[in-house]
Amino acid sequence: MTERTEPRLTEAAFHILLALSGRDRHGYEIMQVVEAGQGTGARLGTTPLYRTLRGLLRAGLLEETAERPAPDLDDQRRRYYRLTPAGRAAARAEVERLRRLLAVAEASSLLRRRTPRLAH
Repeated sequence: MTERTEPRLTEAAFHILLALSGRDRHGYEIMQVVEAGQGTGARLGTTPLYRTLRGLLRAGLLEETAERPAPDLDDQRRRYYRLTPAGRAAARAEVERLRRLLAVAEASSLLRRRTPRLAH
């Protein structure tokens, strides 16, 4: 087994980083993007969302941004988040880890189609 240099992201953290990969978003919008996300079936309630956001902020993977949309399109109670370079790197590292894991699974007998054996 090899030593890991990066901590593995939780599923919630990974989904949040993916939701922020395109642009800054506020918390509720992140939750909506995760739940609408590409047929993954992921759901993220408000408590896990904000708990995970706090952890990502502490880890330096996200930052709050002061940039806001026009006042008529905004609610002043919202906090907006963006990926930091470390957050983008962590998300990319997780994608690579998942690619390696998928390659192992695809090479295993678990996913190979078995041809029916003929009785002799």
